[in-house]
Amino acid sequence: MSHDFELLVIGAGSGGVRASRMAAAKGVKVAVVENRYLGGTCVNVGCVPKKLFVYASEYSEKFREAKGFGVDGELKSFDWPTLRDNKSNEISRLNGIYNNLLDNSGVTLIHGTASLKDGHTVEVDGKEEYTADKILIATGGWPFKPDVPGAEHAITSNEAFYLEEFPQRVVVVGGGYIAVEFAGIFNGLGSETTLMYRGDQVLRGFDEGIRNFAAEQIAAKDINILTNTDIERIEKLDSGELQVDLKSGGSMLTDAVMYATGRRPMTDGLNLEQVGVNTRKNGTIITDDFFQTSVPSIYALGDVIGTPALTPVALAQGMKLVANFYSGDNTPMDYSNIPTAVFCQPNIATVGLTEEEAVAEYGDDLTVFESSFKPMKHTISGLAERSMMKLLVHTSTDKIIGAHMVGPDAGEIVQGLAVAIKAGATKAIFDSTIGIHPTAAEEFVTMRSPRN
Repeated sequence: MSHDFELLVIGAGSGGVRASRMAAAKGVKVAVVENRYLGGTCVNVGCVPKKLFVYASEYSEKFREAKGFGVDGELKSFDWPTLRDNKSNEISRLNGIYNNLLDNSGVTLIHGTASLKDGHTVEVDGKEEYTADKILIATGGWPFKPDVPGAEHAITSNEAFYLEEFPQRVVVVGGGYIAVEFAGIFNGLGSETTLMYRGDQVLRGFDEGIRNFAAEQIAAKDINILTNTDIERIEKLDSGELQVDLKSGGSMLTDAVMYATGRRPMTDGLNLEQVGVNTRKNGTIITDDFFQTSVPSIYALGDVIGTPALTPVALAQGMKLVANFYSGDNTPMDYSNIPTAVFCQPNIATVGLTEEEAVAEYGDDLTVFESSFKPMKHTISGLAERSMMKLLVHTSTDKIIGAHMVGPDAGEIVQGLAVAIKAGATKAIFDSTIGIHPTAAEEFVTMRSPRN
């Protein structure tokens, strides 16, 4: 071997760790360079800590639900440092697991910041150089704040996990799933919460009916949703409060502003342009179906290439890359029917086409089944929360081409539906499936009448 390694991976996030481990298991000499933490966004400032915070935010509502069932309890207090620090301890544990996974796989872990010197050489911290037959970029994404005067006083999701003090009032700026989820977290934990979005409706890209229904349910939980609204400037007052001036005029006082207005590819210092790696205008790296960049020996995967920014996608890409490299797998990644969830209250989960996408693709050859109802629990809990379920059917083939849900445990339910839809299940198969009673999930196999 003419180089130090057969495969050198830049980034120890979900995709990078999976690719390096799978390659090492095949006897490949692999190294991973990481300058921050093991596990990437998901483990450290994404899916894992966010879901733990979601769990915490649900307890206050559970106490309210309990009274209708004869259980008289009250939420006496909430100790933010306990939640924050227990979360951090769990992340440290997971960091250790990732370290052991790499070590036990025989992967060499190099701590430092990588930059490309050429198609086969990586420099770490401006000192050591390592060469490899193939280089894989898996550096992921990073949240950014818009160029607004006073934005330095605002936080992103990264900092939200480590706040010294929990804000009593918070403005979450953005309309995507991260903004919506954090609005639910802050609200559930006791903050007076405003969700501010410059567009007409939150959750752009989701099914229109689902996003409208979800927005109604979220607003009903006392989250103040302001659409067609944006920030002109943020000023920190002597009191420590933040004054938020709006482009539409007027202002509001808050204790914290969190921007969840998007993420950018984390390619700072990689020297992509200098070595000839082509990127798009938004900074994402251009690759072919097998993750090869414009430099034949350099590959990239995960959030940094602009595919769906989901941990399971990066994991699947890592396995696909290794299978292509070392097992002769010449089938490209299949990005169809990727299920996803939004862990707001109530949850949203979806797989397949939205109704708008289905209409664009199939026109009138489409049948829509839809149901909205009060979950059984809330018939006596006293809460007004409702659920919604939706199935999209390609009429001429009877195949299910989309499934959407707003309601408790939506992610758990739709994951199973994703398997069926991926397997090509028809509405007739759904109809012939016996439901589990009484559950909300059975609604997906009992919807018989198309929506008018």
